[in-house]
Amino acid sequence: MTDTLAAARFRRLGSLTIFAVYLVILAGGIVRASGAGMGCPDWPTCFGLWVPPLHEAELPANYHEVYAARGYENTLFNPLKTWTEYSNRLIGASTGLLVLLTAWASRIYLKSDKGIFYLSLSVAALVGFQGWLGSAVVASNLKPLMITMHMLLALFIVALLIYVIARSQKPLLATLDGSWISARFGLVLKIAMLMTLLQVGMGTQVREAVDFIAHQDSQIERQYWRESFPIIFYIHRSFSSLILFTNLWLAWQIFRQPGQHRLLTRMAYSLIGLIVIAILAGVSLDRLGFPAIAQPIHLLMANLIFGAQFFIYISCQYSSRKSF
Repeated sequence: MTDTLAAARFRRLGSLTIFAVYLVILAGGIVRASGAGMGCPDWPTCFGLWVPPLHEAELPANYHEVYAARGYENTLFNPLKTWTEYSNRLIGASTGLLVLLTAWASRIYLKSDKGIFYLSLSVAALVGFQGWLGSAVVASNLKPLMITMHMLLALFIVALLIYVIARSQKPLLATLDGSWISARFGLVLKIAMLMTLLQVGMGTQVREAVDFIAHQDSQIERQYWRESFPIIFYIHRSFSSLILFTNLWLAWQIFRQPGQHRLLTRMAYSLIGLIVIAILAGVSLDRLGFPAIAQPIHLLMANLIFGAQFFIYISCQYSSRKSF
């Protein structure tokens, strides 16, 4: 049996790592919304330095020609964009360290559940690959497909981390009474998760369309961009209603159980709150001319929604006397 205190420490470290990964997703959204993706035109250094300067005068006089020769024409030093991207990299590096610490801490499960250890190592490997993919995103000059792959991999990493932490707390989750969980609830929960993934996929396509419009019609004000949107935008917008009502039904099934465990109740409240915030952020993007602040919030909420759904699913799987 794994020591209870050691398991609690692993849970806290793992939870901190999950929080850090979500912070990376938020930072990445801010970088993208602010157009700071090329604030550092090289990787892992930034303008050839480990710590970028604050003023253009600190760079070589011919840095324009240097980066033009590398395929990055019209590279201009913008301190705000440079430090926004650099901060994103610092957060990413700190998260990578936390992932490594989580993998090291998971060794306590080598005797009781080797799967936790090997899955933690897999997360560390995926984070390393994610770092390489980040460099490929910069090298591709921010191609939309590469950015989408970068985001979806982050979503998968979070899901794997949530599974690892939940699996490590299996004895605790087994105390949940799952006698009320019907096969229909399990099916609807799976459908809700698939709907969220589909919505995220459509959202990336909308984002790619926005990037294209912003590049092609840079002289047109943001509030007029929606006139050029593809039909996927309107499907994405309407689909949010289905997601809301599906998850409201799931939350209601949890709320209506007498004496329900506070863990699932809190997660159900959180899930609905996240969906409402995501919808409000989406409405502001649609009706308020795509304010930059709403874009990273909308992206973060989508990732948090899937994480909450996935945790509820795993908790139900590990609960006692479940029916699915």
